[in-house]
Amino acid sequence: MADLPGAVLFVCNFNAVRSPMAEGLMKGLFGNRVFIDSVGVRQSEGPDPFMVSVMEEVGIDMSRHKPKTFDDFEDETESYDLVISLSPEAHHRAIELTRWASLEVEYWMTFDPTSIEGSREVILDAYRQVREHIRQRIQDRFPIDAVSAI
Repeated sequence: MADLPGAVLFVCNFNAVRSPMAEGLMKGLFGNRVFIDSVGVRQSEGPDPFMVSVMEEVGIDMSRHKPKTFDDFEDETESYDLVISLSPEAHHRAIELTRWASLEVEYWMTFDPTSIEGSREVILDAYRQVREHIRQRIQDRFPIDAVSAI
């Protein structure tokens, strides 16, 4: 586990879909061995209901997720070793953090499923694809020795 960072921050536009998915999935894998949180560039009212549904499918309860913004973390960004941005706008904001904090920033291009229209099942399938994309990125990026897959 030497390559595992001590604290990871996932960021996206509203902290309602992609970054909370990443937070929940990574917490499911690493529990309290890594401090994990997520924020958005802009404020959101609450977690996206489709995100909550697809996360429940894999046994992760995100119903109590409270979206946060970078402004909520103004003095805490130096506490993170790694910031992973999941949208272009969030990546630009994350890069700004490196001006005053020594941290690593990575960009994981991740589709925004909120742009999908159609039946409930079509929309849920788009969210599932995003969930699985993020899960795969986490498993590819972090050493998972001795950790059972979620």
